[in-house]
Amino acid sequence: MRTTRTQVAIVGAGPAGLLLSHLLHRAGIESIVIDHRGYEEIAGTIRAGILEAGSVRLLVNSGVSDRVLREGHRHDGVVLRFDGENHRIDFQELVGESVWLYPQTEVFLDLSARRAADGGDVRYGVADTVVDLAGRLPTMTFTEPGGGRVRVEADLLVGADGSRSICRHAFPRGARDEWFREYPFAWFGFLTEAPPSHDELIYTRSDFGFALISQRTATTQRMYFQCDPGERPQDWDDDRIWTEMRKRVNGNGFELQEGPIGAKTVLPFRSFVTAPMRHDTLLLAGDAAHTVPPTGAKGLNLALADVAVLSEVIADFYRTGDADVLDRYTARALERVWRAQHFSYWVTTLLHTVGGESPFDARRRRGELSMITGSRYGAAYFAEAYTGWQTT
Repeated sequence: MRTTRTQVAIVGAGPAGLLLSHLLHRAGIESIVIDHRGYEEIAGTIRAGILEAGSVRLLVNSGVSDRVLREGHRHDGVVLRFDGENHRIDFQELVGESVWLYPQTEVFLDLSARRAADGGDVRYGVADTVVDLAGRLPTMTFTEPGGGRVRVEADLLVGADGSRSICRHAFPRGARDEWFREYPFAWFGFLTEAPPSHDELIYTRSDFGFALISQRTATTQRMYFQCDPGERPQDWDDDRIWTEMRKRVNGNGFELQEGPIGAKTVLPFRSFVTAPMRHDTLLLAGDAAHTVPPTGAKGLNLALADVAVLSEVIADFYRTGDADVLDRYTARALERVWRAQHFSYWVTTLLHTVGGESPFDARRRRGELSMITGSRYGAAYFAEAYTGWQTT
């Protein structure tokens, strides 16, 4: 076994891990990043792509890339559709902010290119990763693609390794709490070769269930509809999918742009938070510490916000030599996490239908949607949360 040394060892080379490595590099702090997935696997994974204004500023101002501004699609609003009518929330008018449609794949490509250009140590396709906090220094041990076994000793270990995090499970028993909520529905997502149906996202509530109209490129669109978590993508042909989408979305002069359907998937989801996000020399970031339903477009943005805070805290740790400063991370990160949990839960339960819902609840939800779209103050509350809570 070959042993090497670094300051910060990072498990997970998705956007959270790579951005943390980049920000630490800018602060003069060394890191090694590993991931069990290969580069092509991460780059080829289709994920959500709405970036808050603060996330865009973070990527651009920290020197990752300005490609999001050149190639991403700026959205100054979003549409809530109910009763067969579109109701636009104007972000710029209400809160002076926007969001950008920029797939997570592109964020990964920008970050991986930046780390490569800066000589970052990022290792893809490793296997048999083990993290250990028992020794004098925390370690991560793994097998490289060529078969060699490597042990990395570090001052700090960061788990940015997703919702199935091995780092989270390395916390000693009783060292953290968990809170979660399961949802009785999932999203059926698919890509279609068609022109955009609308120039901004449309979130639809109908008697038949939720639907989301999104974009990918000028010729490829991403759409979703609420389904049972047990649905199988192979059971749905193009005709059945479009029939389901039409009855939820079309009407009053609005019609979907349809085309051949490609990739299909069923996405179950839940709300989850664990705390604290630090135990001794091990810290968690992104989905390793919390997940949200995709309805509010918060998952990637929370991960980026986590590592922005974490990089500052780690820099303070090295500047002061005081390990107690690491405790500041959990409180600062969770303030935003719980806001996002509320918003994601609120929007999810507002727009989805639940079996057995009473007529009273259905009409109450209709009233709630009317309060958002019919009031400048209600719309501003939604706009501020969707574009991200900006900090000075």
